[in-house]
Amino acid sequence: MKIDKERIAEWLLRTVKNCRTAAIVLAAGNSTRMGKNVNKQMETLCGVPVLAHTLTAYQRCKLISEIVVVTRPDDFEAVYALCKKYGIDKLTHIVAGGSTRQESAKKGMSKLSSEVRYVAIADGARCLITPAQIAKVCLRAYRCQAASAAHKISDTVKRTTAIGMTRETVDRNNLWQAQTPQVFHTSLYTAALYQAEADGFSVTDDNSLIDHLGYQVRMVECGMQNIKITTPDDLPLAEAILEYRSKQV
Repeated sequence: MKIDKERIAEWLLRTVKNCRTAAIVLAAGNSTRMGKNVNKQMETLCGVPVLAHTLTAYQRCKLISEIVVVTRPDDFEAVYALCKKYGIDKLTHIVAGGSTRQESAKKGMSKLSSEVRYVAIADGARCLITPAQIAKVCLRAYRCQAASAAHKISDTVKRTTAIGMTRETVDRNNLWQAQTPQVFHTSLYTAALYQAEADGFSVTDDNSLIDHLGYQVRMVECGMQNIKITTPDDLPLAEAILEYRSKQV
């Protein structure tokens, strides 16, 4: 069957109309698992800071209209300089992070323009995301109100006791590893933040906020390369992926 590219283009234009989307990039963590007193966002991969890789992907995604970076006050100057150097002109605000991920996200939400209808919550350290993957998650969210980058688990999964003794093998058919971006309609995400605050509900994954509100999030396959820089071992792995991609062009 022949693909009608004009009809697909028309459908995409209708889909994204009135779906102005902002990215809130969370980069306020303490990087404790890196084992040294540095902000992992400023570690370099192939000569470019981790955060610059992340912001460049959102800068290049045509569905993202504005970017808010949430970081530590001590890093404001470095983030401004980074954005200027790497041409991140969609940046609208740099905001001081809170004591929790939820508080940081809420602070970022307060800086979005009134025209924004969808928000993409992103980890600053998930630096291998691509513009195409961001768009893929956004387009799904425009249809479902809530969508998340993810990767379906392929390894065998074991449930154990507290000391690591096996209890059972978990059925992996419907198990996913959540990633970012996680894209939500702003009204839905705002309601989820306030409901969690009212209930004293705290999580490290924004999808869980939507689940807590009683809504479902659509998982979107974005592959195993969309890793998050967490420990020193992740840096050479991320560099290897970037080098591999460069050879595919």
